[in-house]
Amino acid sequence: MPTRHAVADVSEIPAGRGRSYEVAGHQLAVFQVDGKFLAIDNGCPHRGGPLADGPLVGTTVTCPWHGWQFDCATGKSTRNPAVCVASYPTSVEGTTVYVEV
Repeated sequence: MPTRHAVADVSEIPAGRGRSYEVAGHQLAVFQVDGKFLAIDNGCPHRGGPLADGPLVGTTVTCPWHGWQFDCATGKSTRNPAVCVASYPTSVEGTTVYVEV
């Protein structure tokens, strides 16, 4: 059963950017898109590139190593429906961002 974890203050994740966090043994990428926070696995399934460091356009993040793209809201590849990364529910209370893992 997933557990809710506090990961960051909202001020730590700028709009249109991602940050990486270790949560319950998982490396996560947490992004802020239009005031919402989205969390996916940080490792690209291609070669483990750090998705949190990739450029973000809308909800699409591009792996900085080889250009693979994923929707941060769903974890699905934008180019290959057979490829995905896990996505995690998020919430905000006050100024704290929480992720369920």
